[in-house]
Amino acid sequence: MSENVVHLHKHTDTPAAVDTAPTVLTVVPAAPPARPVPLWVRSGRAVKTAVTHERTKSAGRAVVRHSLYTFNGGRIAARRAWDGRTCSRYERMIRAAEAAGNLEAAEEWEERLQRFRAARHHRRMDLLHSPVDAAKGVAVGAGMSVGVLVALGVIMAISTGQAADVVTPLTATIDFIALLIRIVQVVWGPAVTIGPFLALLALWSVGRKQHAAPQWALPANVRSGEGEPITPSIVVKALRDLGVPALARAIKEMGDAGASMLGPITIAGCGVEVDVTLPSGVSTNEVQNKRRKLAENLTRHEHEVFITIPQAARTVRLWIADSGALDEPIGPSPLVTDETMTADYKKGKAPWGQDLRGDAAALSLYQRHLLITGLSNQGKTVALRSLALWLSLDRSVEFLIGDLKGVGDWAMFDGLATKLIQGPTDEHVIQVTEMVEGAVDEMNRRIQAPPGTTFPALIVLVDEAQMAFMCPAKDEDKRPYGGSKANSRYFMAVRKIHNQGRAVNVLMWQGTQDPTNENLPKLVREGAHTRASLALGTESQARMALGDKAVDGGAAPNLLRPGLDRGTLVVASDGITIPAGQSSITVRTHYIDDDAATAITDRAKAMRDGVTTLHAIDRGEERDPLADIAAVIGDAPRVRTKDVLARLATRNPDAYGEWSFIDLKRVLDDAGAEPYKSDGVMVVSRDRVARALANRDSDGSASAE
Repeated sequence: MSENVVHLHKHTDTPAAVDTAPTVLTVVPAAPPARPVPLWVRSGRAVKTAVTHERTKSAGRAVVRHSLYTFNGGRIAARRAWDGRTCSRYERMIRAAEAAGNLEAAEEWEERLQRFRAARHHRRMDLLHSPVDAAKGVAVGAGMSVGVLVALGVIMAISTGQAADVVTPLTATIDFIALLIRIVQVVWGPAVTIGPFLALLALWSVGRKQHAAPQWALPANVRSGEGEPITPSIVVKALRDLGVPALARAIKEMGDAGASMLGPITIAGCGVEVDVTLPSGVSTNEVQNKRRKLAENLTRHEHEVFITIPQAARTVRLWIADSGALDEPIGPSPLVTDETMTADYKKGKAPWGQDLRGDAAALSLYQRHLLITGLSNQGKTVALRSLALWLSLDRSVEFLIGDLKGVGDWAMFDGLATKLIQGPTDEHVIQVTEMVEGAVDEMNRRIQAPPGTTFPALIVLVDEAQMAFMCPAKDEDKRPYGGSKANSRYFMAVRKIHNQGRAVNVLMWQGTQDPTNENLPKLVREGAHTRASLALGTESQARMALGDKAVDGGAAPNLLRPGLDRGTLVVASDGITIPAGQSSITVRTHYIDDDAATAITDRAKAMRDGVTTLHAIDRGEERDPLADIAAVIGDAPRVRTKDVLARLATRNPDAYGEWSFIDLKRVLDDAGAEPYKSDGVMVVSRDRVARALANRDSDGSASAE
């Protein structure tokens, strides 16, 4: 029962020398005392703390580790003894040679086995006669020894004149043997006591040297192994512990512990490369599907191990990066560091980046349609733009660019591209579609040219192309702009360029996100000669991006790390050097920021006569041919009539797509700005057209000076 507390309260209004105020007694119940924590609860908490404490865990790991060192050391010693006394080692080597298909080595090991059996048979036959021979040897030896000692005693007796010295050597020998027996009697007891401990210590030492304990029980410095060099034993152990029963069993049965599976380990850039010939019963995809576990067994991260399939049967090629090497930047692009660099569309290759070996990765763009895919914000636009930046340094190349993201990633091509449409709306998709259809008309015009005619490259580039395929807008004839049906305008225009554009240097470049059948139809993605992919989410997307052949050959953009591997591409193309036997190559692209890209395009613009970039396609309104001619001429002092016609057709296919030189000459003659010959080529003068526009009458006619 709790006690009550009594408080005395004195009620008084003013202080006084003598306190006469009445006193009031108030009884306040005391607070109940805190209940003591049961002993079993405190004991449980203490036990839990002790069990989870790091020192307890370390002690537990140490006990398990050293116990297993001794136990497994005994197993290792027993196996070595068994191998030394039996034919098991030779039999394992024969099986390993047969599994590797090396019949010569198998025959050699079989001969060694026969010699070993013959020698063992001779030893066993000798044992049948050894007891008798040993007894005879002991008797003869003892008799000879006694005779020698007696003879020595006789010599001593003659020398000293004492007859008792005859037995002195024999007596001394007997005393020495008795001393040895006494020493053995003294040492035998401690030896019998200490011997087992010495044997256990020897077994423990064998187990410790072989790290014969689970990974979690090993010391931290042994368990991590971060960045340790790749050796044959490490590779074989990683394969053995991969969780493929047939592979582990085959390695266990091989006399060389699996070393015959490995080819030479060679340095390859920032890592090493080795070919592994798998034993019978193990398929390559069983190893490919365990990439993460293999990487962890090799003390690497998943992104630091790449598995490809070379041409040799039952073989996987492992490329193992140095720890942390792939997280280091690769340096600036030669386009940025070399201000004198130019491009050659036909014979040159774009400096795109580096492969995993650290070698320069260059891509040929000659007559190859291009497709780059990847998740959002992984560097797709930068990778695509770097190729266009290099090609812009070839003054003969013309660009038609549609940026359906519309955030200014391609703004530096203003004044360089013939057409630049930027924006994400359906109206921009319509304009981009008509731009691609205009390129189809140009392609048809080139195809109908006389045989042997050569044409400069026309690059039709659409970034964020999934916006075009998914556009729901329809034209006045109810034909959809998006989609993948036979009446889809964008889809059909791209397909036509894929089918025939390559022959006349009209090429389609597209960049798109998250490839699916809806936003990247099968016929379109398979029409690209160069297919590249950044990080993707699933293997099915990887197959859509690169094709089944590349993925079956080891390409795995879905295993790239989003964000961390930004700018790393898996490329399938005959325009880039791919190691023999592989179907793809991984490229770490150079990063070219907007300022550097602007500097490169400024150099490209300085190489050209001047390009007027159109930012929209005008449809349906009244045309002013003379004003359009002035617009397409731009700042160039003179432009060939052929180029003026091409630019007019691009500006408005409906109005100028069917124009010929006669139509152009008629407008210029009427305006007083007649074309003329310069260096044997008909050209249009910018100044003449400008004067004609300035002197036009109010009714639109022009008066010649």
